Amino acid sequence: MVVNIMLFKLTLLLYGITTLLYMVSVVVNKPNGDNWARRVLVVAFAGHTLTLIMRFYEAGYTPVTNLHESLSFFAWTLAGTFLVIDRRLRMAVLAATTSTIVLILMLFGSLMPMGIQSLNPALDSLWLPIHIGLAFLGNAVFTVAFVAGVFYLLQERMLKSKNFSALYHRLPSLDTLDNINYRCLTLGFPLMTMGIVSGAVWAESAWGTYWSWDPKETWALITWFLYAALLHGRLTTGWRGRRAAILAIVGFVFLLFTFLGVNLLLPGLHSYSSMTG
Repeated sequence: MVVNIMLFKLTLLLYGITTLLYMVSVVVNKPNGDNWARRVLVVAFAGHTLTLIMRFYEAGYTPVTNLHESLSFFAWTLAGTFLVIDRRLRMAVLAATTSTIVLILMLFGSLMPMGIQSLNPALDSLWLPIHIGLAFLGNAVFTVAFVAGVFYLLQERMLKSKNFSALYHRLPSLDTLDNINYRCLTLGFPLMTMGIVSGAVWAESAWGTYWSWDPKETWALITWFLYAALLHGRLTTGWRGRRAAILAIVGFVFLLFTFLGVNLLLPGLHSYSSMTG
């Protein structure tokens, strides 16, 4: 376990360096100024992957069963997802913000107990990596949509007020940000759907029922309906721009509450036992 914790702390440091380099590239605003940041992010992601593999080897199960592991896994899926998306985007502002979110997730994860706990028998299933993998991939994609939505609203506000800050010249166009939002929605929604369906199948095999209206299940369904409404609006009534950006932000707030708030505040089958052990 000592090796795993050392790797986690090293990965945390690398994500910190990545974020700093991306911030510098945003300030300097030079073509390809984020090359070093991206290289360090690749190294950090590789180190994070090794950390999870070591954790899996030491624990004997997919490491997503407590708050430390879940925060780390969320950060890993977000970093990996953004690396794939950024291969075409190469937008330093989005990269700096996303890497900051990754760093925050890792920092919170470092504050949680890192000890390996015995696995609940109900979680000892092949459905664990399938369900969790789909759910967190969906969360990661929606996080990128959230970042794009925030910058869309910021840029739109600057355009309307004609008060342009230095950030304005670092931002992609409104159309580009809206397109990122839409593409993330069309990718994230199927992942979220498959995550919920796989969870229901797993629940039936573990507890004998597909749906028990556990707080986690209920809030996941609420979040799903919100993103479903957004996708329906974009596909059928042409929702885009400001409305789509706001709903992407609201959806992310619901997503975070489903991930953290429900687990910590509402008792249920999916709740973490505590934040201290």
